[in-house]
Amino acid sequence: MLTKNHINKLKVGLLIDSYNLPSWEYFLINKIIQSNFAIIDLVIINKNDRETKTFKEQILFRCKYLFFNLYNLFDQFLFKTENNAFEIKDATSMLETINTIGIKSLSGSASDFFSNQDINQIKSHNLDVLVRLGFGILKGDILDSARYGIWSYHHGDSSVNRGAPSCFWEVFENIDITGTTLQILSSELDGGRVLYKSFSATNKTSVHRNRNNSYWKSLSFLPRKLEELYLIGGKAFFERIEEQNMFPIFYSNKLNSVKNATNWTMIKFLVVHFFRILVRKLKCFFYNDQWSLLFSMGEGLSTSFSKFKIIKPPSGSFFADPFVIKEKDKYFIFIEDYDKKLDKGNISFIEINKNGDYGKPIKIIDQKYHLSYPFIVNHKGSYYLIPESRANNTIEVYKCIDFPNKWKFLTNLMEDIEAVDTNIIYHENKWWLFTNIVENKGASSLDELFLFFSDDLISKKWIPHPQNPIVSDVRRSRSAGKIFNYKGMLLRPSQDSSKRYGYGMKINQIKILNESDYKEIEVDGIYPNWSKNIIATHTINSAGDLTVIDGNIRNRVF
Repeated sequence: MLTKNHINKLKVGLLIDSYNLPSWEYFLINKIIQSNFAIIDLVIINKNDRETKTFKEQILFRCKYLFFNLYNLFDQFLFKTENNAFEIKDATSMLETINTIGIKSLSGSASDFFSNQDINQIKSHNLDVLVRLGFGILKGDILDSARYGIWSYHHGDSSVNRGAPSCFWEVFENIDITGTTLQILSSELDGGRVLYKSFSATNKTSVHRNRNNSYWKSLSFLPRKLEELYLIGGKAFFERIEEQNMFPIFYSNKLNSVKNATNWTMIKFLVVHFFRILVRKLKCFFYNDQWSLLFSMGEGLSTSFSKFKIIKPPSGSFFADPFVIKEKDKYFIFIEDYDKKLDKGNISFIEINKNGDYGKPIKIIDQKYHLSYPFIVNHKGSYYLIPESRANNTIEVYKCIDFPNKWKFLTNLMEDIEAVDTNIIYHENKWWLFTNIVENKGASSLDELFLFFSDDLISKKWIPHPQNPIVSDVRRSRSAGKIFNYKGMLLRPSQDSSKRYGYGMKINQIKILNESDYKEIEVDGIYPNWSKNIIATHTINSAGDLTVIDGNIRNRVF
């Protein structure tokens, strides 16, 4: 929230190569222009010719990297995306009224773009932040031309190498995660202070789709940090940044650039790449993956999963996202009950007694759209169920009229929102709502966890936490069950979807939870290592003596 104490917006400058911008940059700039915390005061355009090689050098270069270029064209054609982060948009009308400086390199060297006159002209605008969206590698006095430095994106392992497609080598090297960083440039390449860092699961089928997710997600990084700087001021902002950059960051992977992607390298890559895709397709042909429930009736929380018994769903369906309620001597497992033919889930429950005997699922909530993750909270003697209803762009709440069979839609807690796997807890006289949100179309729902708070459970006025998103990491953001109290500690289960969707879980201890601060630390992990047939597990819940998880079980078709 913006306060009345802050009147003057931050002055931002842009370094761009052209008014023709990829969509993600276009919407990033528009978001800053529409904001209450910053204005774009200066546009600096690179007027250098892109191609400095002779005609012969150009031909030799393109021949040397022919397979690399053909792969990228083929990949973009075959794996088209509904929201393409790299579709070109003309930003002329959006930026034409803003002060503009055209820069021509002095010597063609990346470090000699700016003359002293250019730098003095830029400094005369008294910019707070200069944003690099072009110009390649920058060195020298230009790095000190804005009060809070030059802020720059670094997508994946290869974006520092101009001409190399970012997020390419993660696919090539079969790396599980793709990192995206917003940093302040320094004289050392990649040695600047990190402002924001996020991790996504690498799309190991398509470089284009891997890049697309990374860029759409990163669109929000810069506006978030600008707003934070505006609200708390430079001193407090950089105290936080220094704390975040307290420890050294070691980089042990080899450095890659487009120079590494020769025809011979690409031939080897394509053979391995298509072999991996073929293996995945064959597994789909020979194996049928089915989400099922696994449970243990022990004493309190059970932690030895090899002893769990399986509740297998009928063919053509799966059971997932189990939540447990104990009523008297009976237990009720509320689940996502998914029908493959309808391609849609509904909310059902399975009754189970203390001997482990269970019945068939009974459907309780069914909509025209997909429902899952039936989170349940007890408030003032009544049960409330908050399923995932992303397909309806809502966070819905249902009230129990007659437990466990009858539930009535009550209201939407939030609307016009792509939110998944919502959790709510009551802590220190506040209600706290945790949910993963897709802020920008084309980004993944697995990466970023947001936190809201309210004085009332049934409310449409949930206040966003100032540190949102509180987690931006595919390895531990998305909820994997209710937050529970264990020996006085608040533990938050989260999904680890780095290897595949719902691969495993992390257990995180919430250390600080208040209106201004949130901190958690990872204390343990749960991975499907106890059985060769279980390839993923992404939800854990317990009540009384019953503990339930879900597991994606791989069954042979033939």
